Amino acid sequence: MINDLDIILGEGESYTVEFKENPDKDLPSEVCAFANASGGKVYIGINDDCYVVGTDTSNSARSRIQDTINKIEPRLNVEMDVHENIIVLTVPEGTHKPYSCPAGFYLRSGPNSQKLDRDSIVEFFQSEGRVRYDEIVREDLPVAEKFNEEAYKKFISLAGVSEVLNRDVILKNLKCAGDVRGELCFTNAGALFFRKNDEDVEFRHAGLVCALYKGTDKVYILDAKELGGDIMSNVDDAIVFLKKHLRMSYKIVSVRRENILELPENALREAVVNAVCHRDYFEKGARVMVEIFDDRVDIVSPGGVCKGITTENFGTISITRNSIVAGMLHRSGYIEQMGTGIKRMKNAAKEAQVAEPEFELSGFFRVTFKRAGIDSSIGRQSVANRPQSAAASDRKRAVVSYLEEYEQGRAIDFVNVVGLSDGRVRALLREMVSDGSIEKVGKNRYAHYVLKR
Repeated sequence: MINDLDIILGEGESYTVEFKENPDKDLPSEVCAFANASGGKVYIGINDDCYVVGTDTSNSARSRIQDTINKIEPRLNVEMDVHENIIVLTVPEGTHKPYSCPAGFYLRSGPNSQKLDRDSIVEFFQSEGRVRYDEIVREDLPVAEKFNEEAYKKFISLAGVSEVLNRDVILKNLKCAGDVRGELCFTNAGALFFRKNDEDVEFRHAGLVCALYKGTDKVYILDAKELGGDIMSNVDDAIVFLKKHLRMSYKIVSVRRENILELPENALREAVVNAVCHRDYFEKGARVMVEIFDDRVDIVSPGGVCKGITTENFGTISITRNSIVAGMLHRSGYIEQMGTGIKRMKNAAKEAQVAEPEFELSGFFRVTFKRAGIDSSIGRQSVANRPQSAAASDRKRAVVSYLEEYEQGRAIDFVNVVGLSDGRVRALLREMVSDGSIEKVGKNRYAHYVLKR
């Protein structure tokens, strides 16, 4: 013990070590702070200058210390040992955080114990999973006023939910609504799925932003779209945006044409669903981003990974930040199996013979899909690499196919479709307008193209 104590005295106070000359009124806050953090030891009988001054170690003194510790809520099991004239309290990391003492909530920060203010307490509750965003019942969102019938019907159909019970009972059973003074109100989960899209500023952060950039950084935006509908529609619309701007090739199988996206659609969908499912909805200063660059696609969600997930166990365990949202997406078929999303993305990339997605687990969770040239060795041949005589007709068919699917498109939209420069695309479109296969609507930057009526 003496040798260990010399080392401890030499290192001084730290994140897990606190010296106290006497068991004064601050002792409960020090113990509370350790319990709310990673645990630690309180050495009573050592002053702030790291000198052993000793303390009363009698039974009555230890009893008073124990009475002080018992004021912490919930009850905490602290070990108390006596070494000569020093009392050592070993405080475990609490399993029922947060802990409070008569003076309030405290948290260890470096070598000090900090009292938490209101915002810090809320943040701490959130980080420990004691308050879940999707479970909160919103008194300001009465179902009778804010209900989106179309979104509800879509979910009921996808989830195969029987409508034998009335709507209000189903919403309660799904934990999408609760009673507030006799009125049925949405939970946040219910609002994400079934709230009317009425430009509610409160939920603007819950939407997605899709963007297409020129080059490899965020300087020139070629196209952008904000998605603020229900959570399922946002996922679907984000995939439409990706399909619109990623390269599409095709191969002919017998008399049927098979369209092939340069990145596997099921992997992209999995990443988008993962982003909206597991993002931190308490973070209202950021939204899920779906970003297309010349060399990659980034899908970014605020909040990073859930507490308990590390780089070592990432992809092998499942911890859900928004359990109701995850359950709803699973019921409606947007999530096939809980906890398999990362593996499914990797498998989809491997099957499509493209680079495996990369993951960044920082304050924001980022999935990056590398864009590469189309691999002709597996039957994917870009029209840009076809013989010239065949390429021209292929490009025209690609434009027609795009317009059949999306009804209209601008010149910039066809750059990725046919694999040509902007100038050559415009020349192709002029030729197609001239031969009567498509029409040009509008002028200058408002110009777009549709199929010939």
